[in-house]
Amino acid sequence: MQSGRGDNPENHNSTKMIQTVVKRDGRVVGYNEEKIKAAIRKAMLTTEMGEDETLIQKITDRVGMSGKDRMTVEEIQDKVEIELMKSARKDVAKRYIAYRDQRSIARRAKTRDMFLEIIEAKNNDVTRENANMNTDSPAGMMMKFASETTKPFVDDYLLTAAVKQAVKNNYIHIHDKDYYPTKSLTCVQHPLDRILERGFVAGHGESRPAKRIETASVIACISLETAQNEMHGGQAIPAFDFYLAPFVRRSYIEEVKTLEQLTGENLSDLYEAEIDDFLKKDLEGMTGKERYMQHAINKTVERVHQSMEAFIHNMNTIHSRGGNQVVFSSINYGTDTSAEGRCVIRELLKSTYEGVGNGATAIFPIQIWKKKRGVSYLPEDRNYDLYKLACKVTARRFFPNFLNLDATFNRDEDWREDDPKRYLHEVATMGCRTRVFENRYGERTSVGRGNLSFTTVNIVRLAIEVMNVQDKEERIERFFEKLDDVLDITARQLNERFNFQKTALAKQFPLVMSVLWNHTENLKPNDTIESVINQGTLGIGFIGLAECLIALVGKHHGESEEAQALGLKIVSHMRSRVNEYCEKYEHNYSVLATPAEGLSGKFTKKDRKTFGVIPGVTDKDYYTNSNHVPVYYHCSPRHKAKIEAPYHPLTTGGHIFYVEIDGDATHNEESIMQIVDMMDQYNLGYGSVNHNRNHCPKCGYENASKDETTCPKCGTHFETIQRITGYLVGTTDRWNSGKLAELHDRIVHK
Repeated sequence: MQSGRGDNPENHNSTKMIQTVVKRDGRVVGYNEEKIKAAIRKAMLTTEMGEDETLIQKITDRVGMSGKDRMTVEEIQDKVEIELMKSARKDVAKRYIAYRDQRSIARRAKTRDMFLEIIEAKNNDVTRENANMNTDSPAGMMMKFASETTKPFVDDYLLTAAVKQAVKNNYIHIHDKDYYPTKSLTCVQHPLDRILERGFVAGHGESRPAKRIETASVIACISLETAQNEMHGGQAIPAFDFYLAPFVRRSYIEEVKTLEQLTGENLSDLYEAEIDDFLKKDLEGMTGKERYMQHAINKTVERVHQSMEAFIHNMNTIHSRGGNQVVFSSINYGTDTSAEGRCVIRELLKSTYEGVGNGATAIFPIQIWKKKRGVSYLPEDRNYDLYKLACKVTARRFFPNFLNLDATFNRDEDWREDDPKRYLHEVATMGCRTRVFENRYGERTSVGRGNLSFTTVNIVRLAIEVMNVQDKEERIERFFEKLDDVLDITARQLNERFNFQKTALAKQFPLVMSVLWNHTENLKPNDTIESVINQGTLGIGFIGLAECLIALVGKHHGESEEAQALGLKIVSHMRSRVNEYCEKYEHNYSVLATPAEGLSGKFTKKDRKTFGVIPGVTDKDYYTNSNHVPVYYHCSPRHKAKIEAPYHPLTTGGHIFYVEIDGDATHNEESIMQIVDMMDQYNLGYGSVNHNRNHCPKCGYENASKDETTCPKCGTHFETIQRITGYLVGTTDRWNSGKLAELHDRIVHK
């Protein structure tokens, strides 16, 4: 048989032999002519004349010698088409072209099916990945189209082969992968004072410095909303009470000046008068300046209350990211002991208690009470009355959550009670649980910093893979070997993403990189953000500690001391490795107790498909969030606190402690205080309380019944507030299947 190599090689002196091929996923591989032969042969076998090896070899040689050193798959296939069309076998050319079209259609079919599900507003795990996103709206659909088509681009062109393989094998999950190409950062704690005192430019408008409480409230909303459009994560204000307090006094002075105009009297001595508390009082029996002063206080309190109402209302109605979701917002407060700061706290809590609209619970902002001895926790503390009010509000509205500033890992030696800016030395958190405080490359603070990006390790998968090792010690040793390999890949991937993020220009994030992020004051619009973003953190998260332990030793940490010891060993090992990565890559790596929403089900489905149903491990539709005791495990709040507390000092990238309580919590605010007491006793860093709360959107009726779905007064279907991963939702319609399954399994801790 002739090989077809009789062509004179001199005829091809002006061309090059193909050496490498760029595949559709971006990988570069060596040229293999056998793949060309196989494709031509397959097309020939579908024709009446059958295959022709001589022609196959001849076309393969021509294609291989008529190209460049490197060609794409599409370029090579185009040349095969041309050579077939030039040959006598036009029938083969038609079949080859048809086959290419079919393959192209098949590759697009998956995207087509996914797009149709979005278009038809189907309720599935793709469209319900984020319960705060309305993917049924036009803007939400557009965001989802962009999200789902961007992820493959990231896989094909921005991830290294090792990272892509780790994702494919279900070892890691890269959070917010759809935002990867934008170079955006995850979140930031807003230094609101910079904006309130200086003003800022956002979009086509310019905001002047605030003069009164109403303006300050609106600017706080605008800051959160604007930054949400520049970042892919949440937005938080670390010291809401401190930042707004000055505008209470300014508003009070305005009221005094109004009285001066009405009475013609000089009341300037009241401007800076010492006020112990801004409390409304009846003016009856008061005369002279005492009456004037109290009148001004009363008017000021009314204005502060209205401003807090407006702030909460705006944060639940102002949409961001193309109009498909409200701002994922959080505010921290509770430690400002000034009369003005206390006024902000009090009226914020009162507004929250009253609810929005027809008495509904406000979903945002996530509110976080900063508990601290000597300030806001003990009966003799200045803000103890407000702490009690916070517990009362939580009992009805789920918020505020509680941040324990007295936890050993949350304390700062630079904190001073007489420091007017002591909030700079107080931990603040995002409502979902993200924590940023420690800093190897700048000041230790939460203010003006945030998380850059984070990736979660599927430790359950690693445990499943060694389950067949009979010897327990060897099994656990093999697990740690696998864990080390995956942690290395994760740290490297986060460093690669950091190196991509740092090439962004300051002008791409006009608010974040001009006012909000620390040390940006000298950045010019066309400067890269490389010099400032290392102030942020890179989170290495984990999910499913409970299932991991069941796979390794047969029980989870809530039911076995052996499992608890191993669980702490695993997370301590992660913390130790993370410290090594900080030195190696010179970044602020941290361990994160991942707030898995869509991820809790994604990991599980893939592992079950590979390994089947494993009792206690893959037999549910979700893996347990981070280091939590499983939601289905019956135990007391104290036992849960005792088990989960030791993980908080290890997970300084973020953590949260949940307790589910029964009954109508509105009549038992002491139960909330008991939970906070346990946080203090067991050195827990951050926590919240879940309970059942039904609300009728029509008549405003509320109760705590788990058996009723409709209002007994008017028959309207109840809204039932639920917490998903740190934030609230008023409906489960947008929950994915994994979180719905977890919700169904939740039990009360007694």
